[in-house]
Amino acid sequence: MKEFWDERYSEAGFAYGTEPNAYFEKIIKEQQLSGTILLPAEGEGRNAVFAAKMGLDVTCFDMSSQGKVKAQKLAKLNNVTINYKVGEFLEMDFKENSFDVIALIYAHFPPKVKSEYHKKLASYLKKDGVLILEGFSKKQFEINTEYKQSFGPKNMEMLYSKNEIQQDFSVLETVELSEEMVDLNEGIHHKGKGSVIRFIGKKKR
Repeated sequence: MKEFWDERYSEAGFAYGTEPNAYFEKIIKEQQLSGTILLPAEGEGRNAVFAAKMGLDVTCFDMSSQGKVKAQKLAKLNNVTINYKVGEFLEMDFKENSFDVIALIYAHFPPKVKSEYHKKLASYLKKDGVLILEGFSKKQFEINTEYKQSFGPKNMEMLYSKNEIQQDFSVLETVELSEEMVDLNEGIHHKGKGSVIRFIGKKKR
């Protein structure tokens, strides 16, 4: 997978654009979230840079070194600083109860480790911390066929369902959990119809 993402992020321009994900932007602004934020699988940095512009202290990571190159370029263009680490999830050394916000924006993990990663991420949240998630639902396969497009992982088990989210993030209080059809307009690789799961969870203990 590292080779795939390095190749994609080596392309000219930004694969998913330079603007933040619409849902992520909406929640950050509406809830006036502040403090420290962690963005796993952050790619070329569009959400990290937006968060930094909103005054959050940003840490993010991705397996792609090319993603970091693009993210640092975007951060410089916007006169902000982000802490961008390169490596796999389990190579990161984050501490429990250390982030005010965590955002998973189209961060799809391999099925064997997906649930473990989600539970570990929840442990990184401080008390009253907020987790924001938007990712493709399991219906995306049908949507891709219907609209002759190819969005998201090709492995069904990497896609999301509401039940999985409830189970994986059971330690969080559900603020919002929905499955929706959206019109994506994020760079050249997210332009079309998406069936997405949206989730906001809050850590109460």
